[in-house]
Amino acid sequence: MSQAVLETEEAAARSMDLLRFATAGSVDDGKSTLIGRLLYDTKSLFSDQLEAVEAVSAARGDEYTNLALLTDGLRAEREQGITIDVAYRYFATPRRKFIIADTPGHIQYTRNMVTGASTADLALILVDARKGLVEQSRRHAFLTSLLRVPHLVLCINKMDLVDWDREVYERIADEFTSFAAKLEITDLTIIPVSALEGDNIASRSEKSPWYEGPSLLHHLEHVHIASDRNLVDVRFPVQYVIRPQSTVVTDYRGYAGQVASGVLKPGDDVMVLPSGLTSKIAAIDTADGPVDEAFPPMSVTVRLTDEIDISRGDMICRPHNAPAVAQDVEAMVCWMDETAPLRVGAKYTIKHTTRSARTVVRGLQYRLDVNTLHRDESAPQLGLNEIGRVKLRTTVPLLADEYRRNRTTGGFILIDEATNRTVGAGMIIEAQ
Repeated sequence: MSQAVLETEEAAARSMDLLRFATAGSVDDGKSTLIGRLLYDTKSLFSDQLEAVEAVSAARGDEYTNLALLTDGLRAEREQGITIDVAYRYFATPRRKFIIADTPGHIQYTRNMVTGASTADLALILVDARKGLVEQSRRHAFLTSLLRVPHLVLCINKMDLVDWDREVYERIADEFTSFAAKLEITDLTIIPVSALEGDNIASRSEKSPWYEGPSLLHHLEHVHIASDRNLVDVRFPVQYVIRPQSTVVTDYRGYAGQVASGVLKPGDDVMVLPSGLTSKIAAIDTADGPVDEAFPPMSVTVRLTDEIDISRGDMICRPHNAPAVAQDVEAMVCWMDETAPLRVGAKYTIKHTTRSARTVVRGLQYRLDVNTLHRDESAPQLGLNEIGRVKLRTTVPLLADEYRRNRTTGGFILIDEATNRTVGAGMIIEAQ
């Protein structure tokens, strides 16, 4: 194969669309099997991986190859037959690249599900056709809406065990649709599948002639995600200031980072926060050379026409479309620390985009029961895996948007100052 052909293929691979999706569901609903089936049917497995799984399945006397072993990588997961940690898997089709986050279903691993779904474009919730909707199914749907995942797919799995009964499918679909109407879910697709036998996974199955929708893989390949990105509000958190120490290039000053939202072009008027100074974009550089525009999630270096004092943690935006410059923040926080709860008066480090500061918990307005959506306004603290609305005060202003408007500039993490562990993840509701 010629070098030109290889370069063309590499360029095409780089330009392919990327879909991040997270799987969730109750224990034993078949999440790991479903992902293993996707990897198997898209020929994304190495031969030694498949041989190892086939050998284990044969030793156990399984009727089918246990594809769940491809994702349940921890020894504890294999011993218990459940998913504990977030397992990331990668595969691609000629149309799109995929990153899968296989998240745990059990309530005690809620923090892991929040971690996996926080960057997802799509959430895939599995339901066992024999059991129907259970408490964990509703909890995962709520967390999906809380994290503003734009697309949701409900896979009604194990349809082979109910003889592909259309009434079972419609009953579960109607019940879930009714529940989803109470949440802010903008795009819902429901697909009957059998992960074990591969029906309606990579291709449509003849066993469900009454189902007129797409197969799961077809939907994943064609779901439209380009419009999910915020291309209106320009937000460019500065990560690093580039000043080459070179005798050849003496006047280069660039600001490197990842575009959080909006579109940047040379000649655009911009403002730098928190200073409020204004300038114009002189050029936008990438590893492959200058570009005419930058959009999320591109990593670029922006050069301005004026020499302005800019450092890590500052943000480049539009003069008349700026985020809030706020030290008082209200947010929904998912608590992830098993050693100590979140209490009013506690102090932490807050990391928001590229800016870090110290923060104190000024108040806990309520703790949310994610199963019933009940608000407990008398709760004194947040324990492991609990979610609540919290008031924070930071030592330096955050350059923030509401999470519903911008998932990047609206999200943050809390870090324990003594141990440097991430103890909480937050979604900003209001910043002032």
